[in-house]
This record gives sequence, structure tokens and C-alpha cells, in this order.
Amino acid sequence: MAQTDVLLTKQPAPQTIEPCALPHKEHDMVCNTGAYTSSGLATAGFRTAKYLMDEWFQNSHGQYHQAIMDRTHSERQRQESQQLAAETEALAQRTQKDSTRKTGERLEVTHCWKAELRREVNELVAETDLLLAQKQRLERALDATSLPFSIATDNLQCRERRQHPDLVRDYVEMELLKEAELIRNIQELLKRTILQAVNQIRLNREHKETCEMDWSDKVEAYNIDEMCTHYHNQSTEVQVHPHSIRMEESASTPETWAKFTKGNLIRAERERLASDNLRTFIDCILRDTAEDLRLQCDAVNLAFARRCEELEDARHKLQYHLQKGHTLQEITDQEHQVALLKRAIKDKEAPLRVAQTRLYQRSHRPNVELCRDAAQFRLMSEVEELNMSLTALRDKLQDAEQALHNLEDTRMTLEKDIAVKANSLFIDRQKCMTHRNHYPTVLQLAGYQ
Repeated sequence: MAQTDVLLTKQPAPQTIEPCALPHKEHDMVCNTGAYTSSGLATAGFRTAKYLMDEWFQNSHGQYHQAIMDRTHSERQRQESQQLAAETEALAQRTQKDSTRKTGERLEVTHCWKAELRREVNELVAETDLLLAQKQRLERALDATSLPFSIATDNLQCRERRQHPDLVRDYVEMELLKEAELIRNIQELLKRTILQAVNQIRLNREHKETCEMDWSDKVEAYNIDEMCTHYHNQSTEVQVHPHSIRMEESASTPETWAKFTKGNLIRAERERLASDNLRTFIDCILRDTAEDLRLQCDAVNLAFARRCEELEDARHKLQYHLQKGHTLQEITDQEHQVALLKRAIKDKEAPLRVAQTRLYQRSHRPNVELCRDAAQFRLMSEVEELNMSLTALRDKLQDAEQALHNLEDTRMTLEKDIAVKANSLFIDRQKCMTHRNHYPTVLQLAGYQ
């Protein structure tokens, strides 16, 4: 009854018979004593199982009263049961409706989070694809740097074949060494950036998988809740599950549930932003490295052009001194002069022999005829003059031959230097600069091709 009273929302209906309609009657128990009682000896053996009339009336009135009380209680119980059934029916419908509404609200929240997760997964997929494209650009740019490096090293090796005195550490070599060092640094930078991109791609995929798992769980939960919202009292799929009310210990709360998904979204968004920043950084690196390589390439080409102009000018000057500067003509003239001096010396030998023969013959004059006359003195002076002339001619011949030798050495030096300059020009212009025409373009160095 106490449980029924809790469910009642109004006072029970009034009884059909007033409780005071039948006055309460007190019955006095009559003892079988006195002259007219059956307690005498004459009635012994006839009264032990019999009641008095008053007892009979009292029993009848008690039965009436009990019937009225039972009927009244039954009517009240029936009314209360009907009222309880109506109230519980309304309560069941109200709670079912509220449960359906709550489940629908849960569906809306789950749908929102599911949409956010789906959006984040799509954005992560798109971002990862863009980062993969940037990684491919890095790899293409790294491959493109191999050709400039081989060109720079080949130029340095080719210029090692220059001959003395052109084998110098000039500004072309300095620019080539700077170019090779720049390419090595760029290659190291590109390799580090590729590793960074690979690591970021791995993080993007891990967070994408986390969001996909969360999205998959929410899709399953959404389908379950949606199926639950379609259940009604006439559904044939419903069954009795008495233990379903028990809550699992590992079950989450709405706060932890939302916090879990929000944390996944925040971490995924953080990695997506990091990936976007890395893509921007990669773009800047590729643009700057391509520009630096092309600027250094232009600097090397300019140094080569300048050095070739200097070599060309030096060769022209050497050729001028060799040909137009009368060096060859002077060698020819000096050769003629040497020949003239030799002929002059040879021409003086005959007069000297004549004069010496005369003196020798005159030394054989007899006695007093051996006189120091004017002829003797003139022959002696003639011999001395001829000897002085021959000495002067021989000295001049030696000087002329030395001058001719110097001219020959100069000619050989000039011709050798001209050949060295021609070799240096061939190496710088035909070998190095021709090879540098195959230098990659800016698009190739930036990884677009």
C-alpha cells in the first residue's frame, strides 16, 4: 500500500456507503446462568456446541460489516489500480518519448562530431597529398643538383690541366669552389628537409587513422542510436534484456567522450597546421636554393667570360710582340748580321795572312838590309790594325750571336706562352663554358620538372 500511495497523484474516490450508516453495536456476552439458562443439570449434554440468538445476530451483523468493508476496499483498490495503470502508462509514454528525444539529441551531437571528424580526415588527406607533392619536388630538386655539382667538379678538374704559368688560383676557380660548396650545402639541406617531410607525413597519417577510427566508432554508434530511435512498442525486434541496465565500468561520460574527440581534432589540426607550415617552408627553400644556384652559376659564367677576355687579350698582345712587334723580322735581320760579321771576319783573314807573310819574308833580309824602315813599321801597324779589327769583329759577332740567341729564346717563350694561352682558352671556353650550357633551369632546380 505504501508503494501504491507513492504513485497516487490525487485523493482516492469516496466510498459508496458511508462508514457511519450502520451504527456500531456493542454486544454483551450473555453468560448461561440463572434460572432460565441451560447451565442446569437438566440441560447437561445438550448445550455444549450451540450459540445464543444474540450471538447469531452478532455474527450476521459482523458478516455484513465485513462484506461492506471488503467491497469498499476492493472498490478503492480497483480505482487506485486503474489510476495507477493510467499514470504508469502516461509515465511510460512520457519517459519513452523523453528517451527518444534524448537519443535524437545524442544523434545530433554525434552527427556534428562525426561531420567534424570527416572534415578533418578529408583535410588531412588533402594536406598529406600536398605535402607528398612537395616531397616529390624536394626529391626532384635534389636529383637536379647532381648535374650542377658534376659540372662544377668537372670544370675544376679540367682547369687543373692548364699549363704553367696559367695554372693559377684565379677568381674563376674561387667561384667554382664556392659553387661546389654551395651545392653540397644545398644537398644537405634538401636531404634534411626530405626527412622532415617524411616524418610529418607519418604523423599526418597516424592522426588521420586516429580520426578515422573515432569517426568509424561514431558512425557505428550513430547507426545504433538511429536504430534505437525507430523502436516503438509495436516493434517486432524488441526483446527482454534484464541485465542491459547495468553500466559498464569502462563506459565514458559525456564530458570524457567529447573531450576525447575534441583532443583528436585538436591534435590532428595541430599536425595539419604544422604540415601546412612545412609546405610553406619547403616552398621557400626550393625557391631560395634555385635562385642561389642560378645566381652562383651566373657569377661563375661571368668570371669565365672575364677570364677568357683576359686570356684573349694576353694572347693578342703576345702575338703582336711576336709578329707585328718585328721580333721575327729582327731575328731574320740578326741572322743576316751574324752572317755579315762572319764574312767580314773571313775577309780580314787574307789581308792578315798577306801582312804576316810580308813581315815573315822581310825578316829574312841579310845583314844590314834587315832595317826597320817605314815599310817594316807600316806592315807591323797593318798587322796590329787587322788583329784589332778581327778582335772587334769577333766580339761583335759574339754579341750578335747572343742577341740572336736571346731573340730565339724570346720567340720560343712567346710562342709557348701563346700556346699556353690558347690551351687555357680552349679549356675555359670550349670545355668548361660549353659544359655549363647544360646547367639546369630554375624550374628544374625548384623541383617543378
